Amino acid sequence: MRTFAPFVLLLALLGAASQSPAAEGYQVIVNVANPAAALPKDQLSKIFMKKVQKWESGQPIAPVDQDQASPARSAFSKAVHGKPVSAVASYWQQQIFAGRDVPPAEKASDAAVIAFVKANTGAVGYVSGNAPADVKVLAVE
Repeated sequence: MRTFAPFVLLLALLGAASQSPAAEGYQVIVNVANPAAALPKDQLSKIFMKKVQKWESGQPIAPVDQDQASPARSAFSKAVHGKPVSAVASYWQQQIFAGRDVPPAEKASDAAVIAFVKANTGAVGYVSGNAPADVKVLAVE
């Protein structure tokens, strides 16, 4: 039995490393007309913090968040921003108070995020689970 322990450990590590974003609790989606296929995490964070406001094509970016209580938002915030939702919300409160900017639109469900992304060619959002075929899933690097 002992000879199988390293093999089992290796399989477990490989499985964890190859998990999809859906397995992490979210998938990043864009409109099917968007030419992007992947984004680095740091650029995605800058988009949702509105520090990057245009796609490479020059089109304005319209980020859309899930409700603050959403498990997908919690997973996205930890993975992409490296912070809990409460820290991101605090950042936006400071931005609003200083008159600098407002946070991305918030939607109450995956269906609402999908509808927003489908209706706005510059939109980017995230959903829990698997995204439908009528939006494009971005790889997060």
